[in-house]
Amino acid sequence: MSLLVSNPDGLPLVERPGESVRQFSFTVTPQPGEGIGDLCHRLARQWLEQDAAPLHLLGFGHVRARAAATAALQKFYGRVDWPVTWVEGAACDGGPIAGMQVHAFTGAVERVTFGGRIVGSVFTEGGAQQCFVGGLSPNDKTLSRAEQTRQTLEDLQKILAAAGFELADTVRTWFFLENILAWYDDFNQARTKIYSGVKFRTGSLPASTGVGAKNPAGAALALAALAFRPLEKIVRAQEVASPLQCPAPAYGSSFSRAMELASPAGRRLHISGTASIAPGGKTVWVDDVRKQVALTMDVVEEILHARGFSFADLTRATAYFRHATDAGVFAEWLAANRLTAMPVVSAQCDVCRDDLLFELEAEAEKEH
Repeated sequence: MSLLVSNPDGLPLVERPGESVRQFSFTVTPQPGEGIGDLCHRLARQWLEQDAAPLHLLGFGHVRARAAATAALQKFYGRVDWPVTWVEGAACDGGPIAGMQVHAFTGAVERVTFGGRIVGSVFTEGGAQQCFVGGLSPNDKTLSRAEQTRQTLEDLQKILAAAGFELADTVRTWFFLENILAWYDDFNQARTKIYSGVKFRTGSLPASTGVGAKNPAGAALALAALAFRPLEKIVRAQEVASPLQCPAPAYGSSFSRAMELASPAGRRLHISGTASIAPGGKTVWVDDVRKQVALTMDVVEEILHARGFSFADLTRATAYFRHATDAGVFAEWLAANRLTAMPVVSAQCDVCRDDLLFELEAEAEKEH
């Protein structure tokens, strides 16, 4: 069972009653006038109070803000010994950090190192062994962007193998591409070539997000991923189609619209980056951000409804805006639909097409 409950720090908290271990999901965004140190203090205090180990941190903000955030977390938490994916998804209000999103776990967590860094967290929950991987970027920045993509995915494969998984166990990926509009086709071709040699355990491509953002390494891309391996027959991961859109491979993008992870503990739905795209694959409502936001949210809602979820079940979301000034349009949509409590980070990141102004990814959880 998963519950979204409030707490004194305003952090969304995901809890599974009845289990000996629990997973928590946090989304933190700066409060008015709040500095990086205080923001990280709010986050770290929650981990300490719940005695939870971070599995993966996804941070959106200026690249130079990562050092300050890391120092603050070290001050309050004592160390940063978990995977961190930090990308320059600028705050839409001009601040140094847009927000941070964390998955944490109260049970045993095994760390995975690669290249002298902690890049993975392995844990067992709900009858499945799982692994978050984060902060991956290619070592050789002299390679072409397509070759950097290949190298990064090959590194992911090595990391998963060291943790007892295969690339075929991957159910969710996040790709952050610097200058995405200049080479998204090359990226898709490189990803598709790698995936063509993989027989995914689910029978489907992973759910995914691909947006434009710089990374601290100055490489062509940064990658985070989640692998999922059932330990019991009743545990499964399966693709969920979008009722209002065609499959992404129909127009050359190798990912699934959504992926559901189901176990006796409940169900978790990972919704890929979703934008204003018609059933045939073309962009809809060019130059009209209000209608793009409305259609995107309709598409996300229909995916949720297809599996018995609603917006009330969302535990994490990220809204991507090509123009930071458009964040207010999304805020108005949330207010009009009484969803201002949604655990969402709004960040300025280019979307994968030059005529797309908005994209949303999300996670939802529900008991059986």
